[in-house]
Amino acid sequence: MTSTFSTVFLFAFALTLGIRLWLKLRHIRYVAAHREAVPANFAERISLDAHKKAADYTVDRNRFALRGILVDAALLLALTLGGGLAWLHEFWSPQLDGIAYGLAIIFSLMLISGIIDLPFSLYQQFVIEARYGFNRMTLGLFFAAMLTQTLVGIVIGAPVIAAVLWLMGAMGSYWWLYVWLFWCAFNLLILFVYPTWIAPLFNKFSPLEDGEMKSRIEALLLRCGFRSSGLFVMDGSKRSSHGNAYFTGFGQNKRIVFFDTLLARLAPSEIEAVLAHELGHFRRHHVIQRIVLMFAASLGFLWLLGQLIDAAWFYNGLGVPAQNTALALILFFLVMPVFTFPLSPLSSYLSRRNEFEADAYAAEHASAGDLVQALVKLYQDNASTLTPDPLHSLFYDSHPPAAQRIARLQGQTI
Repeated sequence: MTSTFSTVFLFAFALTLGIRLWLKLRHIRYVAAHREAVPANFAERISLDAHKKAADYTVDRNRFALRGILVDAALLLALTLGGGLAWLHEFWSPQLDGIAYGLAIIFSLMLISGIIDLPFSLYQQFVIEARYGFNRMTLGLFFAAMLTQTLVGIVIGAPVIAAVLWLMGAMGSYWWLYVWLFWCAFNLLILFVYPTWIAPLFNKFSPLEDGEMKSRIEALLLRCGFRSSGLFVMDGSKRSSHGNAYFTGFGQNKRIVFFDTLLARLAPSEIEAVLAHELGHFRRHHVIQRIVLMFAASLGFLWLLGQLIDAAWFYNGLGVPAQNTALALILFFLVMPVFTFPLSPLSSYLSRRNEFEADAYAAEHASAGDLVQALVKLYQDNASTLTPDPLHSLFYDSHPPAAQRIARLQGQTI
């Protein structure tokens, strides 16, 4: 059984890796092939220079992503069949046991992953993003944000991991159900406290000033029956020139947040239309649906881990001779993406369907024409390609391709 599972894992690993590389190469070739001509539907709105910039930006990002895919794949093999995780077990097990051992080995893996990822993050931010005029971050700010993120991760993550490991060891054969209940409660708590306690650690949030913008937004909220705890502007410009808007939080702690870069670029009517789209996700219950799907999927995965946790072939087949709860948790979440990758098109489809529904809602409560104008500006400002490879988009894109999205909106009453 051990050798059989090793073979199955290697087959799934090779298949997933091959598909991911093939999709990236397809996307690069497709975007490059359509670089010299703006799609007809955008010819009057997007200049050829802007279209070429978006194509070059997309190609550069995806060429760089190819390296990341290969490094991630090599790291996965090194940790499993290459003996890396077994070595970490041999290093920590004589020194620690129980929850302390579990925390040590999990945070060791996070440290290794972070060190490997660091040069990729630096290159992405200070070479690719800077090359196209998007980077506003200094090295000092980059490392300060990384330090803050690390500290927050330790303060929040260590107790959560310790609780999960304790439940796995103390709750018998139904430990997976107790872990699931704890995980659901923790996620709901984070949704509630994130806007006021966590997000301000990374960005400054200022109340939206009085004026036409605020009046339009408050009128829109009233029409849509949306109650928020405030309208805020985030200083996204200190890191990037990309723009966005979103609402965050849960229950009575919902906030509406605008990037300052977005407010500087769009007209009040266009911002109203963008916010109407975001509110469409709320009114069409997309947020609740995503939470329910996430909880259902996590329940299924934890149940499956419950069936594997005592199977020696699961550990041995992945190059780990020892068996314990921490190793089971690590191995499961290391290799599960290899087997679930074929489900990516389903996840992307559901997300794109939600985007179409939110667009339709926005067209009912604001101007579809203003939303089209806003989207075109955002596509241009963010250098988003107008010509993605259809198959790559099927797997990866959470938002519909620009041409499809604009065409649907233009069919709405303006």
